Order: sequence, then C-alpha cells, then structure tokens
Amino acid sequence: MNPVLKAKSTHFIGTSTLVLCVVLSSCGGRQAMPANNDYPTMTVVPTDIVLSEPYTASIQGKQNVEVRPQVSGQIVEVCINEGASIRKGQTLFIIDQVPYKAALKTAEANVESAKAVLATAQLTADSKQELHRQQIVSDFDLQTAQNSLLEAKAGYAQAQAAEVNARNNLSYTVIKSPVDGVAGMIPYKVGALVSSSIATPLTTVSNSDEMYAYFSVTEKQAQDMIQAYGSLEKMMQSLPEVRLQLNNGTEYAYTGKIDAVSGTIDTETGAVGIRATFPNPDKLLMNGGTATVLIPHERKNALVIPQGATFEVQNKRFVYKVENNQAQSVAIQTLEIHNGKEFVVESGLQPNDIIISEGAGLVREGATVNLKDQNPQSSNN
Repeated sequence: MNPVLKAKSTHFIGTSTLVLCVVLSSCGGRQAMPANNDYPTMTVVPTDIVLSEPYTASIQGKQNVEVRPQVSGQIVEVCINEGASIRKGQTLFIIDQVPYKAALKTAEANVESAKAVLATAQLTADSKQELHRQQIVSDFDLQTAQNSLLEAKAGYAQAQAAEVNARNNLSYTVIKSPVDGVAGMIPYKVGALVSSSIATPLTTVSNSDEMYAYFSVTEKQAQDMIQAYGSLEKMMQSLPEVRLQLNNGTEYAYTGKIDAVSGTIDTETGAVGIRATFPNPDKLLMNGGTATVLIPHERKNALVIPQGATFEVQNKRFVYKVENNQAQSVAIQTLEIHNGKEFVVESGLQPNDIIISEGAGLVREGATVNLKDQNPQSSNN
C-alpha cells in the first residue's frame, strides 16, 4: 500500500476511535441499563391499595346570605365590624327612620279617620233601614246608604293596610341578620345612601360551621359510580368519606361526606354536579375558596406496579415481562386513577409474573435478564 494512503488510513481510524470515545463519554450522564444484565426486577403479586381521585372544588358556606336593604335612605349607624361573628336577629345597620316614623303617624291618623267615616256610614245605613221598614224612605235611599257603608268599610281596610305597610317600612330601617354566621366586608359607611336596588349588598353573612365543597364529574363517571353501587340512593349511602387538599398543599384535618348529587346534566359542559360537606370548627375553610376533593377508591387483590416499569408506544402502555431470562414487551391496561407513583394493572399481567421494575424505556426487546431471588413487590438491583 502507498505509504501516504496508509498514513491517512491510520489517521482516519484513530480519529474515528477518538470521536466514538467522545460520544460514549458524553452519554455517561444518561441512565443506562447495567452491562451485566442485572436489571431491577419484581414479582407481581396481588395486594390491597387505596387510590385517591382528585376533583377541583369550590368552597361555599352552608348559608351565604347577601344582606340588602328593603327601603331607601341614609345609613345612620353600622352596628357590626367586618368579619365579626353574629347571631340571627342581631342588628347590623340602621337607616334614617325619621321619614318612616312620619309616614307611620300619617297612616295611623288615616286609620282613625276612616274608622270615623265607617261609624257614620253604619249609623246612616241602620237609620235608613229602620225608615225603610216604616216605608218612610224609598228603596233607592236605603240602597244608597248601604253602598256608602260598603265604601266606608273598604276605605277603612285600605287605611289599615297602609298602616301595616308604613309600620313594616319603619321596621325595615333596622336591618338584622337573617342567620347565624360571620359578617363579610362592609362597603357602605355611615351617611351612604342605599336602596333595595343597590348592586353590592350591605354585607354578606356566611354560616361557616359546615362548608360545602362543590365539584363536577363527567356523565360517564357519574354513570360508572351509580352502576357500581346499583342505584343513586345506594351510592349515597355507601360512598366512603372524602378528604380535602387545601391550596397550600396540606390535607384538611377533617373528612367530609358526599351528600348531594345533581339530578341533571349541565348541557353546556356535560358535567354532573356533586356536593360534599365538611365540618369547619377551626374556621380554616372560607367562603369562596377553592380546594381539591379526594375521593378514595379501594382495590383489593390488585396487581400494582411502579410507573417506572412501564413505557408508552402510540398511546399504548407496555411492560417488559421476563420469560426464559429474556425481556418480552407486553401490552397492559391500567386503571385511569393512580397515585402518581404506581399503576393498577387491569389486564396484561398475571399474579407471579416477573417484570423489569425500573427504566423500562431503556430496555431492548429480547435483552437477557439475570434473575436473582425474587421478593414480591420489590426490586432487585
């Protein structure tokens, strides 16, 4: 061979070897399966597991009442502080009573006047009746007197109704709490002019002893739940207690109970509304907040595998089952609900199957696997 060509060939081989070494060195940070075929494996055995299915929920008080005035006028007194605990019937606001007291006095005077008119009409009608019996007055005179009596009675009734209305309006100037609870913010101060048509309520009173967590499930999920228990009534009686995860990531100290399921499906979203009730003795849950309801699902004798034991190809999930010391890919079906670390296998595996438990995405089909002593539900390195 030409010495020049030989030198170039040697230089090329050396350069290629160097490049290959660099490439292999650059892959050192990437996870690789052991060269001695000691893959981490596990024996799949039935076990019991409880999975929690999360649903985003809005939190509302058991009673959340907007307090609005029923009459117009200026606020002359605010009797509570924002955020104060209040009792049913406690005075919250007072509206200027002067015009309403005057209106009540006028109504009372009108009642007395109408009462006198009625008494006079009664006397006239009685007199005309007696004179008509003696044939002194005509039928027309008698009928006229009786009509006047009826008119006086109607006037008296109207005056009484006006008095009741005036008395009610005066009572409405003292605005009281309709429920026990906690007062919200108060956007109106003394001197503010308010009416029954104001856009923002005077305040909101929330009964926070118990709180409702409202969330939704799909129509399919609702049907699956009902069919699993046999009927909606049986489902309501048999559903386990649910937990609540707060926005700060902590779990609420008290469990709740699902106590209401909507009888209709939202035509816009296709969702079914569900309500869970939670006790709130520490007042940690606040009206208008959000949280995550966790519904537990208990599975007995389930085949549970680590998520790292699976890989996906074209939206299908696979594991590597070890048969005759070789890795064979097997398609599996898993439960949609999971805990973020494990899957529950519904089909594709059998009890006592041996699978590669970690790094399944890096394993090659047919790779030789050295099996050590197998411990159920544990990995071997």
